[in-house]
Amino acid sequence: MLYELIAIVRPGNLLEVKEIARTAGHLILRSGGTIRGLNNWGVFSLPKRTRKHQAQYTQGHYFVMRYDANSAIQDNVRTTLGLDPRMIKFSTVKMGDGTLESLARIGGDVKWDKREDF
Repeated sequence: MLYELIAIVRPGNLLEVKEIARTAGHLILRSGGTIRGLNNWGVFSLPKRTRKHQAQYTQGHYFVMRYDANSAIQDNVRTTLGLDPRMIKFSTVKMGDGTLESLARIGGDVKWDKREDF
């Protein structure tokens, strides 16, 4: 299945963002998944003030990753990101309806200012 991961990392250090994306990517690739795309959206204000790991955040560094994997790999990525104290929030969404035709139309590039029609 095709998944889209939208992750928000605490702002201030780009190396942390790269390390978290690299960790998630290694988990996916080692388990036989495929990464379709990775986009760094940069630092944006959060919709509301968020408290995580005894710190409050008003901004976060966003990145998006699209990957093909089975549900066990997706659960492993969610568990690993959930335990990382540098993460503020993340969400994983299953894309398409599972048919090859619908998944072939979905690209790997995700622009923050454009809407995609599937």
